[in-house]
This record gives sequence, structure tokens and C-alpha cells, in this order.
Amino acid sequence: MSKNIFSGLEDLGFDDIDEIDLYHTKKEQIKKEEILHLTDEEKQRNLLYNREVTCPVCDNVFKTKAVKTSAARILRKDSDSFIIFDVINPYFYDVWICNKCGYAAMKRDFNKIRNSETELVKEKIKPKWHPKTYPDVYNVNIAIERFKLSLLNYYVIDAKASKKAMNCLKIAWMYRLLKDSENETTFLKQALEGFNSAYFNEGFPLYNMDKFTSMYIIGELNRRLGNNDESLKWFSQIITAPGAPSKLKDKSRDQRDLIKEAEDLEKSADKSNADETPIKEEKPKRGFFSKFFS
Repeated sequence: MSKNIFSGLEDLGFDDIDEIDLYHTKKEQIKKEEILHLTDEEKQRNLLYNREVTCPVCDNVFKTKAVKTSAARILRKDSDSFIIFDVINPYFYDVWICNKCGYAAMKRDFNKIRNSETELVKEKIKPKWHPKTYPDVYNVNIAIERFKLSLLNYYVIDAKASKKAMNCLKIAWMYRLLKDSENETTFLKQALEGFNSAYFNEGFPLYNMDKFTSMYIIGELNRRLGNNDESLKWFSQIITAPGAPSKLKDKSRDQRDLIKEAEDLEKSADKSNADETPIKEEKPKRGFFSKFFS
């Protein structure tokens, strides 16, 4: 059989189309081989593009790094919704910063700022702001710095508790990447406080989370912080709620079971330690005068 899939078209004038790569597989293979030789930073740079943004505070037009839509590859997802990505981490590029006035916010919120709030940024952020040039590719430490600047802006403009809470949660996730449990715990506590406040004082959705998802996050943050009784209350409410999605009920059951398993293990360990504790034999007490009559 001829290797030329277009054989038979010679009489129609197509007698010079040999070795056609119909699906460009050779080109794709060459591209894959080239990618393999790239450094991690070069791979990440190829997945970024510059996005033009106008600052709603000072009208400065600037470019910020953004991750291409097709670039994010998910490896796994933690129980508190933290997504672990392969190659490039979109969380690193979640905060936009105006280098002229210092206004910063998570990209979802960047343009959602009222006139009264812009005045607060001009009054309290801009006078102290020192412009900074960031590299093309961000790392986790840069991400933490940018998230903290965003959080400071949220504090200054007295943003909703849900915004501050989500910002704190993302900072906690960044510290999780660094395996810095102390700072992760600090910001998980701040996130929990904010989501608790938002749940009872704001309308839903809370930062794109419906009522039941918000309940789950509050329950899960309590679990991670060791507040087991409080955590079980939130998970139980979801499990028994008629309108809660079945997947969320299943997740809540899983987390409830984790708490109970951990508590059972702790009780078992305590009992085992108690059983293994040697009992000291008490020597008969000797009175004051016994030394004279021994």
C-alpha cells in the first residue's frame, strides 16, 4: 500500500504531495521536545500574557500579568477548596496592583470600588506607596506580598468581611505551599472570623459562594483549626438541610467522619498511655522518731 494517502489524485494535477503530515504530529512532537528543554521559569513565562488595565483610583493605564485560560492544569484540590496546580499557579497572579498609586485588589474586585473608597486609597495608601517593579514570573513569596497589599487596601476602604476573609484564606494557602503552618493558621483564623461575620451580616452569595458552600467552608476551617464541636454543628446543618446539594452533603459527611476518627484515635491513645503508666509502690511512711529506733 502506498504511504501517500493522496495517491490517485495525480490525474487531477496533485502529483507532488508526498509525506504529508495530516495532523501536524511531527510539528507537535518537535514542540513537546522543545518544551522539555525549557526551565520551569521559561515554561511559566510561555503561559503568561500582558493584560492592559485602567486603575479606577488614579486612571493610570498599566499592564499586569495574567495566566492564559488554557494554561492552568489542576493536580488536586484540598478540602478547603485550595487548588494545587501544575507548571503555573494562577493564584500568584490573582492580585492587580497600580504601581502609580498603590491601589491593589484581587482581580475580581479591582474595578468594584466606590468613589468614597477611592478617596480613602488616595488619602491613606498613595502618600506612603513606594512603586515596585516585579519580575515577569512570580513566586509564592511575591504572591504573599501582593495579597497582603490587597488586604491592606481592603482594610483601608473597609471592604466587606467576605472580601477580606477570602483574601486571608488565599494568603493561608500560600503559606501552606511554603509548609509554614504557623502563618497558615494565623490567616485561617482571620478567614474564619471574616466568613462567620459575612454569613450572618451579608447577603448571598458570599464571594461567589452560595449559602451551603459558605456553611461548608466555615465548618472546614473550624475543623482545620481544631474547633471540632463547632465544625460538627456546621457539617450537621448541611447534612440535614433539604436543599443542600448531594455532593456537598457527601463532603460534609466525609469531614464529619474525619473528626470522629481523629477523636476516637485520641481517646484510644489516651487510654493506652493510661494503661502503660506504671504504678509506683508507696513506701511506708516513717515518723519523726523512727530514726532513733531503727
